[in-house]
Amino acid sequence: QVHLVESGGGLVQPGGSLRLSCAVSGLAFSNYAMNWHRQAPGKRRELVAAITRVGDSSIYADSVKGRFTISRDNTENTVFLQMSSLTPDNTAVYFCRAINGQDNYWGQGTQVTVSS
Repeated sequence: QVHLVESGGGLVQPGGSLRLSCAVSGLAFSNYAMNWHRQAPGKRRELVAAITRVGDSSIYADSVKGRFTISRDNTENTVFLQMSSLTPDNTAVYFCRAINGQDNYWGQGTQVTVSS
């Protein structure tokens, strides 16, 4: 059975940083590209960042470029999202997603709240 478990969310002040993790089990992790998505209250889920299977390339939403960094450890079956210079607009539930063609899996999400 496939499991994607996000962690690292919480309450942080504006300008602060958080590091999200997504631990994956039940699939061949290195065969899957990995994404981070987020969904803010009343908004559609959006792609935040994506990384290739071997971690040699990544893309970011324009709104997070230069502040967020996606990375992965294929020996630990984990993908990370380092977030810095956080603003209230970054408040959302953050989800990781594993993708291999039409095969994809989602985690349950972790709440990130940016507030003073």
